[in-house]
Amino acid sequence: MLNSRQKVLQVTDELVRVASVVNTSGEINVARYIYQLLQKWTYFQKHPEDVILSQTERDEIERYNVLACVRGTKEPSNRTVILMGHIDTVGVEDFAHLKEMACDPEALMNALQQEQLPELVKEHLDSREWHFGRGVLDMKSGVASHLFLLEHYANHPEELAGNLVLLAECDEEDSSHGVLSALQDLKKWREIHGFEYVALINSDFVAPRYAGDPNRYIYKGTIGKLLPSFFITGAETHVGSAFEGLDPNYLAAELTKQISYNPVLCDEALGELPAPPVSLKQMDLKSSYTVQTALAAYVYFNFFIQSWSPKQVLDKLSEQAEMAFQQALDMLQNRYNTYRERLGEEAQALPWKTRVMTYEQMKQQLDREYGEILEAHMILFKQQLLQDKSLDTRMFACRVVEEEWRWMSDKSPAIILFYSSLYSPRVEVTGKTWDEIRLLQALDEAIQSTQPEYDYPIVTRNFFPYICDMSCVAMSDDESGIQAVRENNPSWGSKHVVCYQDIRDLNVPAINIGPYGYDAHNKYERMEVTYSTEVVPTITNEVIKRLLS
Repeated sequence: MLNSRQKVLQVTDELVRVASVVNTSGEINVARYIYQLLQKWTYFQKHPEDVILSQTERDEIERYNVLACVRGTKEPSNRTVILMGHIDTVGVEDFAHLKEMACDPEALMNALQQEQLPELVKEHLDSREWHFGRGVLDMKSGVASHLFLLEHYANHPEELAGNLVLLAECDEEDSSHGVLSALQDLKKWREIHGFEYVALINSDFVAPRYAGDPNRYIYKGTIGKLLPSFFITGAETHVGSAFEGLDPNYLAAELTKQISYNPVLCDEALGELPAPPVSLKQMDLKSSYTVQTALAAYVYFNFFIQSWSPKQVLDKLSEQAEMAFQQALDMLQNRYNTYRERLGEEAQALPWKTRVMTYEQMKQQLDREYGEILEAHMILFKQQLLQDKSLDTRMFACRVVEEEWRWMSDKSPAIILFYSSLYSPRVEVTGKTWDEIRLLQALDEAIQSTQPEYDYPIVTRNFFPYICDMSCVAMSDDESGIQAVRENNPSWGSKHVVCYQDIRDLNVPAINIGPYGYDAHNKYERMEVTYSTEVVPTITNEVIKRLLS
C-alpha cells in the first residue's frame, strides 16, 4: 500500500476549505488554488506550458478547469492516461446552523460531537476513521488522490513510460460545462504532443448499495441520464363546470403515477439494473390564482439508461404516456357517469381522445403548416427568452413548447414529449477494443495485488450508478440516438448546445476508482479514511503502472 494517507488527507482538507459550490465564484477560487499549487512544483516550473487554467466555453458564468500533464522519460511513448476529478460541490444549506463549518472538517467534526446523531453517524464520528465535511467524499479526496500521484510522477518521470494528464473540472454538479469545455484542451494537447489517450480514471465517490453492504466498488463505465419532459395541455373550464373541461393537472398526476418508480422502465444491461425513473418536477403553468382550470402542466423525470438509446426511450415513454392518458380518460368517464347518475341524469360520453406526440412530431406538423414564418418567429422568441436569466434549460424548453403550441391549429388536449436538459451518455467498457482489454486487465491485476492489504471486498461493477462526467468522455450511442436528442430538445441551438462529436472524437475507455463513504449530498457527508486515502491511490497507481510501463 502506498504511504499516501497523511498527504492525501492534508490536501483533501486544503481543497475542502476552499468552498466551491457549483454556480458560485467558489469554482473560480478552487481552480486557481489548484493551478497555483501546481505552479510551485519543480516540474511545472521547468515546464510551465504543461499546466493551464482554462475557462469554460459557451457558459453563462465564469469558471475554470485545471489541466496538467507530466511526460514520462522511461522510454518514448505517446500512451497517455487521464486522471479526472471534479472540483465543485453541492451547496451547504442542508448543514443548517453548522453551515459555516461545512468546509472546515476539524471544526465540523468537533461541532458534531455536540449534536444528536443517527447511530451509524455517531459510530463513524467517534472512530476517527471517518472524515466529515462538504466535498470530502464528493469528491475532493478523489482529486487529492490524483494530485498525490501526479506529484509523484512529476518528481519521478523516469518511472513513467507514457504520460499522465490531470483534469480537475468544474460544474460536474450541474451541467458539465467543465468537462465538455475540456474536450477541446485534450484534443489540442493530442495534436501538439501526439498523445494517445488509452484510459481515463475518474475519482468520483462510491457508496454502499444497500444497508450492511461490505463491498467497496470500482466501476467500469457509467450509467446514462436523460430528462424526459412532458408539456400537457387540457381544456380550460370554470371550476363550477368541471366536467366541461379537462384539467391538465389531472393528466399530469396519472402520468406521474404511470412512470415514477415503474420497474418496467428500468434498463437492465450486463446483469445490472438501474434505479427506476422518478419525477423531479410537476407543476401547472398558471401564473396566478383564478377559478379557471389550468391551460397546461409540465412534468419531467430523471431517467437512467444502460443500453437503451434516447430514441428508444422516446418510444417507450410515448407508449406509457398513451396508457396514462387513456387510463385518465377512462376514470374521468366513470366519474362523470357516477356524477350524472347521482343527479338523476343519463350518462353522456365525454369528447376527449388520447393524443400523444413527440416534440419532433409537433414541429413537423407546424413546419408543414407555417414553414419559414414560424421559424422566423421562434428565432426572435428564443432570443428574447434568453434575456430572462431566471430560466434554466428545463424551463426555457417548456416556454418554447408553450409558445409553439399556440400555433397549433388543433388545440385539443395533448401530451408533448421532449428532452429539456443535458443528455449524459451511457458508457460501457466491456473489452470491445484493445485499449479496453488492457484497461480491464490492468484493473483486475491492480485489485488482486491490493486486496490482501485491505479488509473489505473490493468489487467491480459495470455501471457507475450516479450521474458523473465519465458520460462526457466516451460514446456508446450511434448517430441516430444523438439525432433523437437534437430533434427533441426545444432548447437545442439556443439555450442548450452540446457537441457530441467532441465526445466521440475523444472516446477514451473510462473507469471510476473513487473514495468510499456515506451521505454525499447531505450534512453527514463523510469518507472512510483508509480506503479513500490509501486504497484508492494505490489501486489507481497500480493501473497506471500496468498501462504505462
